[in-house]
Amino acid sequence: MIAPRRLLLGAAGVVGAILVVEAVNRLGLVDGDALPAASTILSEAGRLAVDGDFLVDVGDTVRAWAGGLALAVAVAVPLGVLLGAVPLLGTASRFLVEMCRPIPSVALIPLVLIMFSSVTQQKMALIFYASLWPILINTLYALRDVDPVAKESLRAFGFGEGSVLWRVSLPSAGPFIATGVRIAASVGLVVVISAELLAGGGEGIGVFLMESQSGGGDTDVMLAGACWAGVLGLAANAALVGLERFAFRWNTARVEGVS
Repeated sequence: MIAPRRLLLGAAGVVGAILVVEAVNRLGLVDGDALPAASTILSEAGRLAVDGDFLVDVGDTVRAWAGGLALAVAVAVPLGVLLGAVPLLGTASRFLVEMCRPIPSVALIPLVLIMFSSVTQQKMALIFYASLWPILINTLYALRDVDPVAKESLRAFGFGEGSVLWRVSLPSAGPFIATGVRIAASVGLVVVISAELLAGGGEGIGVFLMESQSGGGDTDVMLAGACWAGVLGLAANAALVGLERFAFRWNTARVEGVS
């Protein structure tokens, strides 16, 4: 019963924002060239949905985004489990983690351009770096916050550290790791489009947005492309939420019961 209400409220918020943008334009409160009417942007977005060139750009962005995110998950989760399960390693690596994670991925563009010749590899490397930290940090803190009583109870019955990790720590940390992946997915999308805008070359949504503003620019086309980028992020988040609820049904039921 909660989900339909949230869906309706979300749809109402979107419709309200569209009406505000439309009214601002129609009333002449802003320059129409700087902010086109919402109806014009939506019309252009509909045209882009069947535009072959734009779909190629979307596909290129999605491939790099998914590849970089998958690589980050494959590295960050085992690394986080290792550092979280072995306190000595976690303490030794804390300074390095805290030093590296604030570095913005876009600052590494010159280095990535030198290291990789393929545009897709360049984008994947930047996405990997940006997505690594939310997943790693969530994994680390999730393992550190596992109920010590539950772990000690299992040890009291003669289970070793491996069994404690597999039976208690990982199931408890799983929902928090999944949250880190969802955060990383959003960060990765921002990074890949930013990299395409700054580095240029190849294909992608960012390249499309940059080219739509060249030679005088078409703001309605640019904003329509940006809207599809937002839809892409929304769809990815919804898919990850659905996967999280399926994988951790016990946690979803517990949270909904409390709320």
